[in-house]
Amino acid sequence: MYQQPINPYAPNSYQQQKEQLMQMMYPNVTQQSIHTPRVNGAAGAEAYNMPPDSDTLVLDNTAPIIWFLQTDSAGLKIKIPYDISEHVEKKPEDVYKSLENRIKKLEDRLNGNKSYNPNANKSKPEQRNDAGVPGNDAR
Repeated sequence: MYQQPINPYAPNSYQQQKEQLMQMMYPNVTQQSIHTPRVNGAAGAEAYNMPPDSDTLVLDNTAPIIWFLQTDSAGLKIKIPYDISEHVEKKPEDVYKSLENRIKKLEDRLNGNKSYNPNANKSKPEQRNDAGVPGNDAR
């Protein structure tokens, strides 16, 4: 592919040289700005123009809401609001503290510690009468 030589004496030659170099380095890249669509409330979301069979997310300027907008083949719009909240990372569980507690319980159990009672959460067994049937004593 033949390219014309760059004329350093032409007006605005620096800008032209820059554009030519950018086109040579990145031939398929066009400069295009990307913007997130914004609307004002539910009425703005309803008024947002979309072609049939499409969907998009738009930000609401009046509340912390993201609108999911979708159109069917006839162009009828469905709008679903979603609340925006900041993502908070969960604090990882302290594995060593958990293991330490489990080992302490096992040591208490082995040493016959009075404070350890494995049946503390269990209910008392039901009393049976002479016939072996649960219920009140027949005495």
